[in-house]
Order: sequence, then structure tokens, then C-alpha cells
Amino acid sequence: MKILLVSDIFYPHTGGVSEHILHLFKNLNALGHHAKIVAPSFGRNYPYVDENIIRMGRAFKIPKNRSFSVITLSLKLPWEFRKFLQSNNFDVIHIHGPLAPVLPYFALKYSTSKNFITFHSAYEESLGYVLFEPVLEQYFRKIHGLIAVSSVARDCVAKYFPDGHYRIIPNGIDTNRFRSDIQPIDMLKDYYPKILFVGRFEPRKGLKYLLMAFPDIIKEFPDAKLVIVGEGFLEHYYRQYIEGHIQDHVIFVGRVSPEDLPRYYASCDIYSSPATGAESFGIVLLEAMASGKPIVASDIPGYRTILDDQAEGLVFPPCDHKALAEKIVHLLKNPILMRQYGEQGRAKSLRFDWKIVTQQVCDFYQEVINKDG
Repeated sequence: MKILLVSDIFYPHTGGVSEHILHLFKNLNALGHHAKIVAPSFGRNYPYVDENIIRMGRAFKIPKNRSFSVITLSLKLPWEFRKFLQSNNFDVIHIHGPLAPVLPYFALKYSTSKNFITFHSAYEESLGYVLFEPVLEQYFRKIHGLIAVSSVARDCVAKYFPDGHYRIIPNGIDTNRFRSDIQPIDMLKDYYPKILFVGRFEPRKGLKYLLMAFPDIIKEFPDAKLVIVGEGFLEHYYRQYIEGHIQDHVIFVGRVSPEDLPRYYASCDIYSSPATGAESFGIVLLEAMASGKPIVASDIPGYRTILDDQAEGLVFPPCDHKALAEKIVHLLKNPILMRQYGEQGRAKSLRFDWKIVTQQVCDFYQEVINKDG
């Protein structure tokens, strides 16, 4: 099949949606389909440059849902998109992200293909859906297949568009890329224990609570290190927030290459995600599981779709840095439990391998095509 993946959100803007689209694209092509991506340009798009990744319009980041989203702007975008679709004759157009301006809107407006959408987000309410529901409703009716990455994502969007059957197809993970026997990062080899955080520096990722927890962790484990992988507008705030006596225990790595990211997971002893909410799934949890690492994460609905307490790790009440510290210390004092959680996480991650998830998507394409004729 000729398949087009469309989103306003894609690399180099980091996050779960970008990761999902990239690996679905790669695995669809590996299965013999002809997949392309349409996404906006961020100015510097390297290394996400490919003849089958078409950039249309310019991306601008806007605050949304205690995070940042992307809107695509270009005066010639409608004409450019319509001409592109007319010249390619896709069998499937698969939108990712919210049903909203700009690229998803034009994809549906000009599409003569079978249209699918995957909803990735969790949110308490969507002002955009409330304001533009009458306009979006007509384009919602052009969608033939509805997908959500979790029941949390489904329930969020179904409040606004209840008419339709949503198929749950989760995020995936490359279990060969993320695994425990990868070469660790040299500079981290001599440190123990190491707690890893991976994510954008924005409020809902909750990094400040991990920083607040670290003095209590150091009391029990004086050599503990917090390894922070990521970047964002709050970096200066977080650096200023660190208490003086723990500065030597915190390592800000910044953004790392896709090749090095699995090595950071392999280098750590515990992975922690203290997100405050608005997570529909948690790809970082899958990455840690596939790497065979025990997890300490906040007890939020999106994370419950993938992480079982006392199975692959431990959960704590969101925003409770004392409880977070207690859970990490408890695990560090029980290495047998750490190993057990890591092994169970690795076993669970194999069910989410991208080859399996991509086949589920393809099966859904075919099911809808066969039903509609």
C-alpha cells in the first residue's frame, strides 16, 4: 500500500508522537509498503532528512497542556498539499495527533484516500475542540479508522467525538535497540547508584520533584548520581533550583543522539519518571523496560496503562517528592527486587515490539478497507 503519515509534530521536535511516527514509518517500509511522512520544517531538520520525509510549512511551538505543541504556518500550504496528494494517489492517509490545524486539517480536506487517525494525547479538556467542534465535526466524519494509543487517550477525545469505535493500538518499542547488554556510557561506569531521567524540561514532566527528592536519596546513598537527559526552556530554572550540597550529584547531559540514548538507559540502575499528569502512555517507560531497568514512576492514569506497581517497578503519588525518594531508596536497598523488576519489564516490553505494533496497524488498515470496499 501507499501510505502517508501526517502530523504537525515530528522530529526534531522530541517526544512520543515523533518517536511513534518515525518507527511506524520505518517498519511500514520494512514490511514492503511505500510510506511517506508530511511534517513541518523546524529550520534545521538534520538528521531527520529523507526523500520520503516531505517538509511543508514552518513549525512554531506554542504552549499547550502544560507542555508545548506545534502549529504549522505557510501561505502556500493549501495549494502545496492539494497538489502533493493529487500527484501521489495514496491508499491510506494516517494522521497523528489531535484533529486540528494545520496539516491534519488539510490532509482530510483534500484526501480521496482511506483516512485514519491516531490520538496520542491525554488532557483534562481541549479548548480547541470546544471552540471548533462544529467545523471539525465535518472532517471527523471523513475518518474511516479511529486509533488511540491507550484507553486514556481514547477517553479524552471521545468526550468531544463520541460517535465512533476507537481501536486501541499502543505505542511501540524497538527491543533490539533498547536492551540491557548495550555498551554503557564510559563517563558513568564508575558511579553507583545512578538514577536516570529522560524528557523535555517542562512542568508536566515533573523533573523538579526528582530534584527535590535527591537530598533524601543522598542521605542513604552518599554516592548517588542523578543523570538528566533532555533539554528545554526550564533548564536554567532547574539548575538554579538544585541545592548547593547536591550539585556534584546531578549530571545534566543535554540532548543525546538516537544512537547514544539506549546507552544511557543501559548505564543507569533505576529509571524514574515523576510526570505530574497529561501522559497518555509513557514511551520512556517502555524504553526503560526494554533496557531491563526497574522503574519508579508517578501513579497517573497514562502510566497505569503500561506499568504495574510491584511488577516492573514502583509507583508513588504525583508531586510527592518524599514518597518518590522513599521508593527509590527502597529499591536501591533491595538489589534482588531491582533485578526482578528489570527482568519482568524486559519480558513485558517484547509484547510492544514495533514489528508487532506495526502489524496491528496494517491489519486495521486492511480490515477497514475490506469492510468499506
